[in-house]
Amino acid sequence: MQQILVYSDSLSWGIIPGTRRRLDFEQRWPGVMELGLAAGGHRVRVIEDCLNGRRTVWDDPFKPGRNGLQGLEQRIEGCSPLRLVVLMLGTNDFQSMHPHNAWQSSQGMAALVAAVRRAPIEPGMPVPQVLVVAPPPFGQPAGPLAPKFDGAQRKSAGLAEQLRTTASLLDCHFFDAGSVTGSSHVDGIHLDADQHAVLGLAMVDAVAPLLAAPE
Repeated sequence: MQQILVYSDSLSWGIIPGTRRRLDFEQRWPGVMELGLAAGGHRVRVIEDCLNGRRTVWDDPFKPGRNGLQGLEQRIEGCSPLRLVVLMLGTNDFQSMHPHNAWQSSQGMAALVAAVRRAPIEPGMPVPQVLVVAPPPFGQPAGPLAPKFDGAQRKSAGLAEQLRTTASLLDCHFFDAGSVTGSSHVDGIHLDADQHAVLGLAMVDAVAPLLAAPE
């Protein structure tokens, strides 16, 4: 059985826009992906490590533990052997308390890739492939989260292309979630259930060839 680690934030955790509730596993895109890969004959297990508010490499001044770099190497070690690590982060780098731009967020992603590759895995276990996923672009932030993401559209401009460039330079795989779905019209940030389904099925097509390739 091949294991895939999805390391992400609330977009993958499956928060239901406008609420604090969570979609069921089979409704979240990682679950849709697992079921789709299994239906295609792949013996896979998708491990979700998705934390609301997680940044690439920065701290949340109000909530501890949201720096994605902290502890990542140990997560890789603990989940090994892994065939693939999917990194889908960046949305929270543009919260209103941060001044970051798209290039800076892409450098945060580069630091995460480096951490995955230097993780202290056991001898003989494979260094996993890395798939960098650009999150869907922001809509108009609305509701209770609007002040938290004020200015996010402007600051995040060009993120997908910056992540694509970074992935290419680091010899990672890349997928742009914005090529198949936007963000929820409810809050302008997260994904509705139908958008999770669309993204999950697109990820099946993106991931299946990586699982079939020789190690």
